[in-house]
This record gives sequence, C-alpha cells and structure tokens, in this order.
Amino acid sequence: MSACYCGSGKSYEACCGRLHSGAENAASAEALMRSRYSAYVLKLEDYLLATWHPDTRPAELDLDADDTKWLGLDVKKHVQQDETHATVEFVARYRIAGKGYRLDELSRFVKQDGRWYYRDGELR
Repeated sequence: MSACYCGSGKSYEACCGRLHSGAENAASAEALMRSRYSAYVLKLEDYLLATWHPDTRPAELDLDADDTKWLGLDVKKHVQQDETHATVEFVARYRIAGKGYRLDELSRFVKQDGRWYYRDGELR
C-alpha cells in the first residue's frame, strides 16, 4: 500500500482513496481539503467538480493539459466556525516546467445536506 498523497501518514486506500471511490464522504473540511489535494495529484476532475460548491464551481477543469507536479501538502490550521462553516489554511508545494512554487491559501468550506464542499479560497 502506498502512502496517501495528502501527507496524512495513512495509506491512500485508508485515506483519500475511500473518499475518491465514493465509499464515504469527508468527515470534516480538512479531510475534504486533503482529498481535493490528492485529487489534483491524480487529476480526478470529476471528484474535484463534485466537491466544489455549486455557487463557485467552474463549468469544467482541464487537468490533462496541466503539467503541474504536486510535491507536498502542509495543513497549517483547521477552524470550524459552526456546524456548516469551516476554514483550512494550507501550503501546497508544486513544480511547473522545473520551477518550484508554493500555494498558500485559506480555503472556505460549507456543509450542505450532510456533505462538505469547497467554497473558495484566499491566497496568503
């Protein structure tokens, strides 16, 4: 079993793989954010769109044309404001055409009908 891409220390099958397969929904905004990071690594466009809040979801993604190589995720903070709102601050490292970058974001999540959705994010 391989380690999960999200850096949780669990195997992919026991972590984000369960969410990607639809076996279960994310139990928290942090779990959803981690699974979305892993989905970017694996180019799982359908999963990313399905977990994006309908109010802010793009019409489509084209990750096949994207040559981003994701290198790692560091979750800085997860704050649950109330039952249906949470934020996750994280840094994701990646490389494009050999040049390294950092994505430092404070992401906002909402819970609707028992499921967490990515709403939007603010770059730091």
